[in-house]
Amino acid sequence: MLNKEEIEKKVLGALEQLRPFLHADGGDIEFVEVKDDSTVVVRLMGACSDCSMSLMTLKAGLEESVKKAAPEVKEVIALNMPELA
Repeated sequence: MLNKEEIEKKVLGALEQLRPFLHADGGDIEFVEVKDDSTVVVRLMGACSDCSMSLMTLKAGLEESVKKAAPEVKEVIALNMPELA
């Protein structure tokens, strides 16, 4: 199993590839941490922080891309976004 630093490196690479798409919509993403349970924590910024589609963007786009780059990741959550009830 990879350590958190190796997972972080993979995640940052995946986020860099996604960033141009977020910028095109006036948003961005900030990496926060990899938790001990392999959950990746991010912060959505700009237009992404209050967009009604941000949960779908996070789960369908960002999480899928991050898991493709780092299969060890359990899930991706955003600090500034309410979780699904």
